[in-house]
Amino acid sequence: METHVKVLGVLHIVMGVMGLCGAFFFLLVFGGAAGIVGTSGDPDAAVAVPIVGIVGLVLVTFIVVLSLPGIIVGVGLYQRRSWARIGGIVISVFELIMVPFGTIVGIYGLWVLLSKETEPLFAPPSATSVT
Repeated sequence: METHVKVLGVLHIVMGVMGLCGAFFFLLVFGGAAGIVGTSGDPDAAVAVPIVGIVGLVLVTFIVVLSLPGIIVGVGLYQRRSWARIGGIVISVFELIMVPFGTIVGIYGLWVLLSKETEPLFAPPSATSVT
């Protein structure tokens, strides 16, 4: 199961980076759209530019807020940190709604992290083993 945990960590990192790339893309699209609308010379543009900007900002913020924890948890899973198992379960549940790739990674993540063989991998070292 150790290999599955590392693969899952890499998958979470990749999904998070793809989300950040998507957020950057939307930032460019909405920023460009606001610029084009603002320079169009239309009197209604003064109303449309802030709306386009706010919608873009909310969308980009939402994507970043969902992507950054995935990267952090992915690194934690790869390094087998004790907190990463619970974080990975939570991230896997949220990924289930991202059809189709997120659903696949979410199901795989839940299978790996809820498996009984995985629990000992994330157990903190016992006090007697440290000398």
